[in-house]
Amino acid sequence: MMAKPASTSWILLLLAWLLAMVSSLAVLFIGEVMGQAPCVLCWFQRAFMFPLAVILAVACYRSDFAVWRYAVPLAGIGALLALDHTLLYAGLIPQRIQPCSATGPSCSGADMTIFGGVPLPLPLLALVVFVLIITLLLIIRRRSPQ
Repeated sequence: MMAKPASTSWILLLLAWLLAMVSSLAVLFIGEVMGQAPCVLCWFQRAFMFPLAVILAVACYRSDFAVWRYAVPLAGIGALLALDHTLLYAGLIPQRIQPCSATGPSCSGADMTIFGGVPLPLPLLALVVFVLIITLLLIIRRRSPQ
């Protein structure tokens, strides 16, 4: 028995919301529980992830499959910021601003590691989540009647 397109779209929408919610809760945990203050570019990325968690929750509740119209641009801007931050983090583009400096919070500090030394590239994780959310929303768009 095949799943109905609406139920499949709803599951995809739920997955997009879970990604945004878990990401939002994870950065709050890192900041508030672990005491790691975010750098400037991390704040900008959060400014686009936090509303996605709320918007996608409302869309799940209302089964609003047209949410892609306003969530994709929001996630797209967040993804561009995360891409820029990831390239800065990797040293592939010159640093115009000092997002991760020695004087303020840093994404690349020694305290941003997991499992005893593996670096935790938060900008890359944010980029992956934004891209996954965009992908899920575009699949929903394709499956839903226009």
